[in-house]
Amino acid sequence: MTSRMTDGRGGARRAAVRIRRATARDAKRLTRLVRTSRAYEGPYAPMIAGYRVGPDYLETHPVFAAVGEDGRALGFYALILSPPELDLMFVADAAQGLGIGRLLIEHMAGEARDAGIEAVRVVSHPPAEGFYLSVGAQRIGTVRANPPAVMWDRPELVIAIT
Repeated sequence: MTSRMTDGRGGARRAAVRIRRATARDAKRLTRLVRTSRAYEGPYAPMIAGYRVGPDYLETHPVFAAVGEDGRALGFYALILSPPELDLMFVADAAQGLGIGRLLIEHMAGEARDAGIEAVRVVSHPPAEGFYLSVGAQRIGTVRANPPAVMWDRPELVIAIT
């Protein structure tokens, strides 16, 4: 899947973005994308401290990367098929606001549809809840904190696959 992206302001910045299946060779790049995310600064930092997207994870689960013309990873998601859940989704800080997240959600919905899935659960990072609501997710509850790994409650949402 290839798409043309703008800067979100109708502006001049255009780039081709391709979504492809991530491979074990992408593990370090995707790990770096997670660990450098500004969304996990401050009180959220412990959740990703030492986090690793390993080659074994990439081989076991459907993980797709949005890649720019220069081959740079702009974002990625992981879809767990059973039970259906969006396990990971990150967009590089420099690529936020360009529509990469929406493109990844559209791609994920297509993959879920092809797998016969009717709805995908999302346990959201609290600051990302607004994004998921903006792409059609519905809040269905709250997942309580689970110290020491997760010290805060998280929104539980579902994305209907149509």
